[in-house]
Amino acid sequence: MKVRISIPGTIRQRVGGKGEFVTDAGTVKEAMSALVSQYPDLRDYLFSGEERLRNFINMYVNGDDIRTMGGLDTKLKDGDTIIIVPSVAGGGPESELTLNEIMRYDRHLIMPEVGVNGQKKLKAASVLVVGVGGLGTPAATYLAAAGVGRIGLVDFDRIEFSNLHRQVLYSEEDVGKSKVEVARTRLMAVNPNVVIETYPVRLDSSNALDIIRNYDVILDGTDNFPTRYLVNDASVLVGKPVVHSSIYRFEGQASVFMPGRGPCYRCLYPEPPPPGLVPSCAEGGVFGVLPSVMGSIQAVESLKLILGVGEPLIGRLLIFDALEMQFRELKVKKDPSCPICGSNPSIKALIDYEEFCGLNRNINSDEEIESDLLQSWLKEGKRVEILDVREPYENQIWQIPGAKHIPLSQLRNRLNELDPNVPVVAYCQVGSRSLAAVRLLKEKGFGTAKSLRGGIDAWAVKADQSVRGH
Repeated sequence: MKVRISIPGTIRQRVGGKGEFVTDAGTVKEAMSALVSQYPDLRDYLFSGEERLRNFINMYVNGDDIRTMGGLDTKLKDGDTIIIVPSVAGGGPESELTLNEIMRYDRHLIMPEVGVNGQKKLKAASVLVVGVGGLGTPAATYLAAAGVGRIGLVDFDRIEFSNLHRQVLYSEEDVGKSKVEVARTRLMAVNPNVVIETYPVRLDSSNALDIIRNYDVILDGTDNFPTRYLVNDASVLVGKPVVHSSIYRFEGQASVFMPGRGPCYRCLYPEPPPPGLVPSCAEGGVFGVLPSVMGSIQAVESLKLILGVGEPLIGRLLIFDALEMQFRELKVKKDPSCPICGSNPSIKALIDYEEFCGLNRNINSDEEIESDLLQSWLKEGKRVEILDVREPYENQIWQIPGAKHIPLSQLRNRLNELDPNVPVVAYCQVGSRSLAAVRLLKEKGFGTAKSLRGGIDAWAVKADQSVRGH
């Protein structure tokens, strides 16, 4: 039966740089025998003279520690993954520090928790930053400044004017440019000794494993649920720790998900919320300084993992309230029935995460209207009721001229203010709340109601560019 061995970055140089090894085996011992037969240099690293695993090497089968199973005699099933986890999550072979680096990292070198050996570990390590936005930019800046030898940046997006109040790596002159390319230039200016690798792509099920397996630590700076679950599942499958954070308005969360040592993101949140229920930062906003606080915490946790010092946030959820200036810590336990890291995982390959999060749901053609069509209706003088379902504080910023304002939370009790004989076009910030409004309206007899696709954000781009920089 075919099984897969995930090779950590610390020993990848011993196997020609490969991130995995596939073989036929019925037990862990058989799989390891095949591995060291192919790569003899691994034998002394992994095993003592009595063919026993060395004390600094742990092994997991689908996230379960073989020490709690049958040890090296643990039986395998077709498709199982064996994860090798050395005691220190380092990178490739350590190299000597140059004079420039000794001078640059002087304040690190005089700390006993870091020192010369620790700085060499940082130089040899690699971190993948997924999402180079509010969280990713401060985190990547501190990782580069700290001397992490190789940093990967994943983001398909371009810089927008509304990014600038929190994504401090960018400036006005960068608007419209690729985030990863601008970030690469700025990070190289921070520390020219580090290698910055860029992936200007949308991370999805077709490329996530190939990208993630090449790094020691994965820093999750994403802002949407499909990518968050994708990063979690891919990291579990290849045995990589995830340093997680999420932000909303004045509150941030952070944790570390370490395969084999603690829970994963699915243990914390088994299912995503229904689409539109939890507003994104684009809809609800975010306090500009908050991402830098949480991104810095992610950088701290990433560096701790590489150095092997302190107590990482494994099994702990850190919650920061900026208004109260208060940190709270909650315990998170591993879920034995978790479909990706539990005792009997049902997820053994990446899935369709848009569908999992309910974003591939069918939207009837009569539920939405494009901005250009609505604009032509208005120019033609067609009778239509434009309905703003955002909150009052959003409406104060800007609105489509002539729109009636009824927040979604009040709509059910204020239907009498609308004429069912007049077509209604509802809008919100990006189009999710307005879809919910349209479905409510249709239930109540407003059969021609439509949602403005993309919300007022799309309207600003396609129909009324005078408010594009809202």
